[in-house]
Amino acid sequence: MKPLRILACTLIAPWLIGAAHAQMVGIMTTPVGSFSHSAGTAIAKVLNEKANVKAVVQAQASTGFEAVEAGNVEFNLSNSFDATFFATGKGEYEGTGVKKNFRHVGALMPYRVAFHVRADSDIKSIAELKGKRVGSAFNAQKTIGRIIEAHLASAGLSYKDVNAVPVPNVVRQAEDFTSGKIDVLFFAVGSAPVKQAAASVGGLRVLEVEDSPEAVKRVQDILPGAYILQVNPAPNIEGITKPTKLVAFDMVMNTSAKVSDDVVYKAAKVLYENKNELIGTFPAFRLFDPGKMAKPSVGVEWHPGAVKFYKEAGLWKQ
Repeated sequence: MKPLRILACTLIAPWLIGAAHAQMVGIMTTPVGSFSHSAGTAIAKVLNEKANVKAVVQAQASTGFEAVEAGNVEFNLSNSFDATFFATGKGEYEGTGVKKNFRHVGALMPYRVAFHVRADSDIKSIAELKGKRVGSAFNAQKTIGRIIEAHLASAGLSYKDVNAVPVPNVVRQAEDFTSGKIDVLFFAVGSAPVKQAAASVGGLRVLEVEDSPEAVKRVQDILPGAYILQVNPAPNIEGITKPTKLVAFDMVMNTSAKVSDDVVYKAAKVLYENKNELIGTFPAFRLFDPGKMAKPSVGVEWHPGAVKFYKEAGLWKQ
């Protein structure tokens, strides 16, 4: 073999060996363009680059809980209360039983959601939504109806106290708000549909959530693991002109008991250590606090691989 060819083989061989030994994992998310898909893409990138784990994002119409439970995919991303309901067989999963293989990896960043009204609306509080037109049903997105129900409950209201207007999904609800068919817009703060609605109706105003212990309990009875978060005015957030309390809940990473401790350990570790890299791919990771990854989960058993890392990092307080 000629010296040049020997040198080329010497340089390439380690790369081939590394590629051959890279672990393959899937991360299931909601469709391309969604918040969880963007987050999953950022996570896959750091796993590929920092942990010698070949991660592939699998965009699906649903969150993929069943695939994770069965061990057909290694990870998925979801909101915390949906994970709780799936694991415990309650809420939207009533009657499906406890999921013995479903496991928690860690909390990532908060979803910050709110009721928005037109800037010139005479509605000043959530309590004043009594008798007003509010999106309901959400047959294609039951979770949205539950979150709206929690917002109403924070003010001591329920869907029985408002004029419930059936809509199939949250996007259609935004369209109905803009066209004047409903009086309040529910969406994640700063999201594209909120920006579009603000431009269409001449500005928005966010309705603050009460944070008394009684109000928080009413919210958490409907959304386990939810909390109240103060959000300050920012150029990218419509409708907030002063520090405002909102309902929030975490995006969480889930896995299966069938996934090895080593893979889950690597996933937790690489996320904890690479916030800046995550932000570089998906700026929303600015809200990610690695020090809170091991915050208590509600009703979902921890994966031992994640626990091992959090103990080593000094995060495990449970």
